[in-house]
Order: sequence, then structure tokens, then C-alpha cells
Amino acid sequence: MLTSICGINWGDEGKGRMVDLLSRDFDIVCRYQGGNNAGHTVINEKGKFILNLLPSGILREDVVNVLGCGMVIDLKHLCGEIERLQNAGIKITPENLKISDKAVITMPYNVLQDVMEEDRLSKATGKPYGSTRRGIAPVYADKYMKKTFRMGELLNTKLMFKRLPDIVAWKNLTVTAYGYDPVKVEDMVDYFTTYGEPLKEFITDTGLYLNEADKAGKNIMFEAQLGALRDIDYGIVPYTSSSSTIAAYAPIGAGVPNLKIDKSIGIMKAYSSCVGAGPFTCEYFGEQAERLRELGGEYGAATGRPRRVGPFDVVASRYGIRCQGADEIALTKLDVLDDYEEIEICTHYELDGKIIDEFPFTDVLDYCKPVFEKVKGWNCDISHCKKPEDLPEEALAYIQLLEKLCGCRIRYVSVGAERDACIKMY
Repeated sequence: MLTSICGINWGDEGKGRMVDLLSRDFDIVCRYQGGNNAGHTVINEKGKFILNLLPSGILREDVVNVLGCGMVIDLKHLCGEIERLQNAGIKITPENLKISDKAVITMPYNVLQDVMEEDRLSKATGKPYGSTRRGIAPVYADKYMKKTFRMGELLNTKLMFKRLPDIVAWKNLTVTAYGYDPVKVEDMVDYFTTYGEPLKEFITDTGLYLNEADKAGKNIMFEAQLGALRDIDYGIVPYTSSSSTIAAYAPIGAGVPNLKIDKSIGIMKAYSSCVGAGPFTCEYFGEQAERLRELGGEYGAATGRPRRVGPFDVVASRYGIRCQGADEIALTKLDVLDDYEEIEICTHYELDGKIIDEFPFTDVLDYCKPVFEKVKGWNCDISHCKKPEDLPEEALAYIQLLEKLCGCRIRYVSVGAERDACIKMY
């Protein structure tokens, strides 16, 4: 059984907590794209964990975790993340963590490029992309220019170090043009040596491993980073990530393009949140935004940045569901709305005086206005609810309305951050 856990909206939908919960039924959890530019926050009986590169299944001892070939891996960050988890008592060995030999290495100069360009945009236009400044766009650009290093090269660095001076010289054409000191080859050698050496034991042909696991009947979960609206092709370009966040890419980014997904589970919040720049049609402002942000604890897991927030966006969610091919939905953070007597929903957009129901091209989004409808809230604590019949009538009605408007069944509803604070609806 191959299942994808994917984001329906702008990211930060709560995929980590759902992967942590659902991974009890899986043998393998595989990240297939992105890098350390976003975080999955998981709270369980072992504590609170923020995972940037490691799959959320790492918190279960009997689950094997895979970093696929579609990922970009910051060696220093991954070493630190592994160390933090090991210090918290989480077992990480080559038996439960496998890193693709084909995954690309994020270099320190990629991070520098990201910072330089965001700073340049801030000064020149006042409109940076809102990057996490962790080198993701530059390293993916290098990948497609075939000027990167891959994890498998750490197993035999002779060829890597032979290529390194030419690539550094090429990269310095950019770095010095921004007015920065040139990158030193010896510093890059030190990066590979210091942070690559501890990771060598985890590197393997994960495509072969996953194919053999599938033949053996293992249950494999593909864990996405970010959401459909951050996809490099289908998202709100240029305010997206630089990788493909959609479920259809999962087998490719995992290293098994020959396999097909059996089920796609889409994750979306009971309201909307968005970190970084770009169009966000349903956005709240002022006190209205601050209240929802504080209730939801909406601050970026990777950066700590305050997230932009708003009511549930039907137009964006319906588009995200289609992009992800979602068979069912997990609705997270319903409990955040406990204190609302009335709850707004963005049901349509208005563009040039006309009501539209389909998510438009990115440039047009700047001219769209949200059309809100209000429904009755439940105005009580639902964190104790364990089954559908425990929920207040108004909460059930809200869930059923979202199902109807989005055209996809909601199977799971989370009513708290803890692992088991989740209701199975059917």
C-alpha cells in the first residue's frame, strides 16, 4: 500500500502531526522533496519535536525513514537535527534512517546566494520573495544546471574534490557580483569532511530499497513538505518552493518512478494560514488576524516568523484537492475555532465585479477579493471529543459544510496537538 500525505493549501497544514499519528500503520515513511526550509511540528508522549529534514515517522522506533532523491540536504543542518533527536532519546541508526545516494547536497554558498538575493530585493524593491534563506532555490537551480554534488559522492570523495574547484570558481562569478568575498575551496572541503563523514553510514540506494519493500508487501507513506499552492508548477509562482509538492511526484522524488500511489490523503486546516510573501486572498488583518494567530500558535516551525492567517478558503482548497488528487481529507486544528460564536468562510472570490469559483492565475489573485459567509460557531471546548457524536452539532455542521463545498470526504479531524487528539469520522 502506497499512501501520500500532502498539503492542500500554502503549507503548515499539520502534515507532521498526521504523519506521526498515521505512521503507526506503516512500515516506511519517505520524504520526497524539499529541504530544511519548512518544519513539521509533532507533539507526542516523547515531547515536542520540530523536524525539518527527517520524516515524521522517525519518532516511531519500528518505522524506517527515507530521505528520497528529490530532496536537497543541508549536511550541517541534518547532523544537528539527528543529534538533537538522539539527545532526546530518539533512536536513529542505519536500520531506521536511509538517505538516497542521489539526493542533492545543499552547499553553504547556496545559503549565501539565498540571503544575498533576498537582501537585494528588499533594498531594491521592498518586495522580497519571503524565502527562508536556507538556500533551497539556488540549490535546485544548480541541480538543473547539473552543477551540484550528490550524497553518494560522499562515499568516495576523490571525484567530488576534483570537480569542486571548477564549481566554486563558477559560483564565485555570482557571489562576487553581489559584492561578497569569494567562496574558498578549502572551506567547502571542510564542510564535506566535517558534516558528510557522520552521514556516510546512512547513504544507500533508496530506490532499490523501496522497490524491494513494495515487493515484500510493506506499507509505504510518502510525506510531502509544504502544500499544493507552494508547488513550483501549480502554486502561486514565484512565491512558491522550488520543488514539486504534489502527490503525483512522490514516487519520482522517492526514487521509485515505476510505482503508483494507492491513496492520497490531503491535509488542510479548519482555517487558513500562509507564511511568506505572495497573494493570500482570504487574509485577515489587525486584531482579527492577531486573535486567530495567537489561538492557533501560527508561527513558522522553521523560522519562527508570524504566519498570515484568515478563514477557511474554499476556492483555494478545492484547487489544492484537485492538484493533489486527494481521496480523503484530514482536517486539522478544528479546536482553534472553539472560542468563536460565528465563523467566517471564504466561499468565493470577486474579480472585476464578478463572482468566481475557480482558483485563478497567480497575477489575477492580486485583484481578487474574498466573499465571506458566516456560520454559527460552537463556542465551547472540543479537545475532549473522541468520536463524531461527541462533537457539538455546530462543529459537525461546519465539517459537513466544508466537505460539501470542497467535494471531498473528511475522514480525520484533529481537536488538539497531541498524537491521539484526532477523531476518525468514518
